[in-house]
Amino acid sequence: MSIITSLTRMWLTRSVQPFIFQNTYDRCLPAAGCRNLGLYIHIPFCSSICSFCPYCKILYKKDLYNSYISALIKEIHLVGSATQKGTKQAAKKTVTSLYFGGGTPALAADRIEEIITAVKEHYKINEGIGIELHPDNVTIPVLNTLKQAGITKLSIGIQSFSSKYQKILGRKPVSVQEMAKALRTVSFETVSMDFIFALPGQTFNDLKSDIDLAFANGANHIAVYPLIDFTFTTSRIPPMPKRKKRLLLDQMTAYCQQKGYIRTSIWTFAKDQQAEYSSMIRENFLGFGCSATTLLKNQFKINTFSVKEYIRRVNSRQLPTSLTIRFTPRQRMVYYLFWSAYGMEVSERAFEAFFDVPLKKMYGAELQLAKLLGFVTKQGDRYRMTSKGAYYFHYYENF
Repeated sequence: MSIITSLTRMWLTRSVQPFIFQNTYDRCLPAAGCRNLGLYIHIPFCSSICSFCPYCKILYKKDLYNSYISALIKEIHLVGSATQKGTKQAAKKTVTSLYFGGGTPALAADRIEEIITAVKEHYKINEGIGIELHPDNVTIPVLNTLKQAGITKLSIGIQSFSSKYQKILGRKPVSVQEMAKALRTVSFETVSMDFIFALPGQTFNDLKSDIDLAFANGANHIAVYPLIDFTFTTSRIPPMPKRKKRLLLDQMTAYCQQKGYIRTSIWTFAKDQQAEYSSMIRENFLGFGCSATTLLKNQFKINTFSVKEYIRRVNSRQLPTSLTIRFTPRQRMVYYLFWSAYGMEVSERAFEAFFDVPLKKMYGAELQLAKLLGFVTKQGDRYRMTSKGAYYFHYYENF
């Protein structure tokens, strides 16, 4: 499969050059002219470490945590001031959204308002503010603190309500009643619950039970991600055979659509169109914090994964970037198309507005082939992913 993905990449980019990060970075991020810019903030601290999680995380220590949050606020001002340079101080950059990820961002609940205030000095947010929560964080006091700070969307990492799979994942039991009570008491625009599927021995009834419990207890949006084997994690959970995984995905999709839920991306379903939660489907975004990524028109960068090095760099008024990809035009197009497809569709009009060239001119033959293979359908100016296409999207993403 790795040969097929490599050949696909070479064909789509018209180059043998892979996506390789270089140890280089710009001293000032060229974000001022970016449209549809999103913001992401990474809080790496956790009370305990989950073996299956591939993201940058570190055990919570109060002194290190406070130093990190102070550095994070400095980075926001450092980048935000540069974005505003050459404009009137009141001319804030309009951004689509702000998302807090981790780690366990709710461990920073006492300083979330301080962080958001710093962001709002430089950016105007027009689509809301989301935060990831561990189930332990879904309490009335924490939710009140987050809502008062300006949070409008929640993403709760349930993973599974089943004690069998909680044990496999190394997670504690979730009190559904207490969580539901807290969500009824403190309301939010979107309450998303995350689950993992394709766990060893998992059946459709196991998955259906999780989905039903989520929507019956406060969720208006769910994200059901397949277990991906990240080779650099310590997890040793065996992967589910491909045929069983595809059957489970098809059964889950059919069930959610039968219930009237809207498929908002490859892995997400919502009760209504207004219930949205995704930090990935953005044309451009700025990332703040250690390991945070930034995607701009011609580059993709990653901040250092070291919390201590991050603090040192920011306190020296340096950007904490560690690695950068300088995109060729075709590489940027492939990256754009991949994450647009994650949202289940690719718009010809949006592609041309972003790249100033028609989609059909660049990838007309490939899209025609995708239609013939049953991966996409054409609806107006949009190519819409089918269930078959969604499965193979995951297959490529996994590799």
